[in-house]
Amino acid sequence: FKTCPGRVLCKLPCSGEKEVDLAVQSAKAAFKIWSQMSGMERCRVMLEAARIIREQREEIATMETINNGKSIFEARVDIDISWQCLEYYAGLAGSLAGEHIQLPGGSFGYTRREPLGVCVGIGAWNYPFQIACWKSGPALACGNAMVFKPSPFTPISVVRLAEIFTEAGVPKGLFNVVQGGAATGQFLCQHPDVAKISFTGSVPTGMKIMEMAAKGIKPVTLELGGKSPLIIFSDSDLDNAVKGALMANFLTQGEVCCNGTRVFVERKILDTFTKEVVKCTQKIKIGDPLLEDTRMGALINLPHLNRVQGFIKQAKEQGAEVLCGGDLYVPDDPKLKNGYYMRPCVLGNCKDDMTCVKEEIFGPVMAILPFDTEEEVVERANATKFGLAGGVFTRDIQKAHRVVGALKAGMCFINNYNVSPVELPFGGYKSSGFGRENGRAAIEYYSQLKTVCVEMGDVESVF
Repeated sequence: FKTCPGRVLCKLPCSGEKEVDLAVQSAKAAFKIWSQMSGMERCRVMLEAARIIREQREEIATMETINNGKSIFEARVDIDISWQCLEYYAGLAGSLAGEHIQLPGGSFGYTRREPLGVCVGIGAWNYPFQIACWKSGPALACGNAMVFKPSPFTPISVVRLAEIFTEAGVPKGLFNVVQGGAATGQFLCQHPDVAKISFTGSVPTGMKIMEMAAKGIKPVTLELGGKSPLIIFSDSDLDNAVKGALMANFLTQGEVCCNGTRVFVERKILDTFTKEVVKCTQKIKIGDPLLEDTRMGALINLPHLNRVQGFIKQAKEQGAEVLCGGDLYVPDDPKLKNGYYMRPCVLGNCKDDMTCVKEEIFGPVMAILPFDTEEEVVERANATKFGLAGGVFTRDIQKAHRVVGALKAGMCFINNYNVSPVELPFGGYKSSGFGRENGRAAIEYYSQLKTVCVEMGDVESVF
């Protein structure tokens, strides 16, 4: 593999209605086999898939870096989270159970946790391989099959995941991959044999998927956009808060849905914090994502780079001050000259009504906003249509829990940011979607509960 900025890596044909139907029917046939296997049998196969990913970590991470543009350092973390996810749900597969309920007269009832059938996963381009594992892990553990559509901007690494599942021993067709854009997604969502849809992406697309799913009464999990607040109190550990702000804004070139891009800083430390965060931002190494010391690679494509640049231009027009970065970056290496690089940007003099503060930019752009009181900052933090994440930095643990308790967000961080343990549920409030990925909570969204009532005596008839 070599980095090829601005050049075509490969061409893949889009899956039409016929190909989508073949994928669904193949998954449906595999589901009949997989769903009848015991939880422990499914566990062993999933553990083998996790083992293969772990052993091929470097190869898959390199593929993901070229697929997406993020640094190899970050891609390795993504692959580690991926195999950990499969291991976690392999462990849960053997423990899925219902409950027994004693009823009067020796009668009883029980519940069965059953799979849904063929589930659809539609992934985003920022974490292609990891998102596919986040969706397939709980789906397969519960006994489902999955047809997965990656973003057309990052189609490569998920195909490798499908191969790995096959190598691990899943029935042929249990995890199928279809390629394409909106039309392919529409064929999937409207297919009568699809039982559930899980989507990661933008709010407008999520709304369209909800509409299509509603016509078939299909359950959906939506992990959508965000404009999350990161609140820095004056009593926080400053160095730790600065590191947290960088983690909350510049991972994967800022292309992360749960990023804490509205950085609220208590006024008494505003100047000190701003100076330090600008200094650290300017030190971020940009360039060839396959080099070990690179910490920021290229944005996903030229239209997106232009979109991010447009947000920065508009921010300046509305009165924000560019404290550092925001301009295009051309690496010294001539083979990278056509890459979609920009310097990470910190904006000062921001106001809550600015577009750069209200809208999701999905790029390496941090907006710093001063605040004076806890009550004020909580109100401002919640004044958004989004509710994916939020963070608090403070040494006062009571204040920390009080503030996160008041934040209208599904994933909150205290004295850290953008950590993603697979054991913890992940998902949003409000326009950031609903349903949860990861943790035991995801099991609820990939299974259904059947209740059985058993009468041990004669039927008590009212007739």
